[in-house]
Amino acid sequence: MSAPDIADLPAADFFAVESMLGPAERNKLAELRDFLAAEVAPYAGDWWNKAEFPAHILPKLAALELSTPARRGYSNLFAGLVIAEMTRVDTSLATFFLVHHDLFVESLHAFGSADQKRRLLADASDLRITGAFALTEPLHGSDVAGGMETRARRISSDTGEADDAGDTWVLNGAKRWIGNGTFCDYMLVWARDEADGSVRGFIVDADLPGVSRSKIENKIALRTVQNADIVFSDVRVPEADRFSGIGSFEDTKELLRSSRIMVAWQTVGQQLAAFDVARQYAVERHQFGRPLAHFQLIQQQLVTMLGNTVASMGMMAGIARLQDQGAAGMPQVALAKSYLSARMRETVALGRSILGGNGIVTDYRMAKIFADAEAIYTYEGSFEVNTLIVGRAITGVSAFGG
Repeated sequence: MSAPDIADLPAADFFAVESMLGPAERNKLAELRDFLAAEVAPYAGDWWNKAEFPAHILPKLAALELSTPARRGYSNLFAGLVIAEMTRVDTSLATFFLVHHDLFVESLHAFGSADQKRRLLADASDLRITGAFALTEPLHGSDVAGGMETRARRISSDTGEADDAGDTWVLNGAKRWIGNGTFCDYMLVWARDEADGSVRGFIVDADLPGVSRSKIENKIALRTVQNADIVFSDVRVPEADRFSGIGSFEDTKELLRSSRIMVAWQTVGQQLAAFDVARQYAVERHQFGRPLAHFQLIQQQLVTMLGNTVASMGMMAGIARLQDQGAAGMPQVALAKSYLSARMRETVALGRSILGGNGIVTDYRMAKIFADAEAIYTYEGSFEVNTLIVGRAITGVSAFGG
């Protein structure tokens, strides 16, 4: 029995969500796919195995002009599908992209002064400089809003003494799990003001004296992403590099909500990838003299994977519609992130099962997809934290710490 041509079979986008895009957006998405197929797909497994970041492709990635797509006039649906397509080919590259563009560049747009934008925005948008978002700490992840220990003290550069009107800030503390942290040129550092306890944001040159960075080793997910432990020891940052638009942690919520949406889109990309790989394997792999796809249980697993993927795409298309209306609140976004993370986990597990023993080696892609899903399940709010955000919204009762 000859294997059918995969190109002749229905796409994983079974309900044609992509058809909701305009012609220009569909063409741009096709351009992105061509880039990923030529520059990323053949090499992503090797980068992952070696835990190396492909800095050499950044100029070509920048040439696609996809930084903060919604600010370039693209739809929110298109912006989400960009992240899904990147994730479909390499979750690590998609994670780099959203950390740099949806957190670093977007922060400059949202909170940067005119001078900060003039100095950094064009280079950051075109990837001539790279950025990180330094929020999470060694002892504070989900509770970092209230438990932040990194401190900022304002001083006079002339005397070195505390001065509410001083022109220098001194940072002390530590951050952990900072994506792009080992190689970034700048990082957005969040710290608590010693004077009044408010949360401040700073643009920190990563080469300043007192900044120490070390790569987090031995990861089983997102190995290409260069996560770092960062320590700040009396790091002096000029007042000109403080985000004047940030006065409390509340000011960051819009930013974090948007990045959580993009991570929810990553759950879609993971499932698209798992279905792609599992279906091709089931069609081409023979056991007992027949393709795996001939067996009823394999078809049932593939259909479940497809159903999860289509449902996830539909929910995220709904989020994009709410974004267009300015109505995508954190409870809606948290439901998408938590629920779709669970569907993603089921989908990639089924895919790994279909590949059998080959599902645990990166040669066949599925092991990488399976492992990377665990990081998505946790970051930008764990499954549990996002679930409790939704629970609080629908009951009016907070169960955090309960």
